[in-house]
Amino acid sequence: QVQLVESGGGLVQAGGSLRLSCAASGRALSMYAMGWFRQAPGKEREFVATISRSGNSQYYADSVKGRFTISRENAKNTVNLQMNSLKPEDTAVYYCAADRGVVVPTTPAYWGQGTQVTVSS
Repeated sequence: QVQLVESGGGLVQAGGSLRLSCAASGRALSMYAMGWFRQAPGKEREFVATISRSGNSQYYADSVKGRFTISRENAKNTVNLQMNSLKPEDTAVYYCAADRGVVVPTTPAYWGQGTQVTVSS
């Protein structure tokens, strides 16, 4: 079983950038497709991005396409989410997720505890 711990959240002004990281332990990261989800206050958790086990394929929600980039470093057991041109509507708790599938499904098997991202206008 893999354990996931997110870091890198914080407060940033609109138009700014943040880089989230997710550290995996317990199993080799290369065994899992990885992804990021987010949940804003009063809203359901939503998909943000996913990356395949090899890192060759990435998929993004339309709302973040062109602004966010997901990447992974299997040797370091880390997956990252670079977030640029942040908007107030990106404010949410961001969750790292892992799954043994080709990409992370809507209900991944493993979740991190989440990290808060707040974008001020």
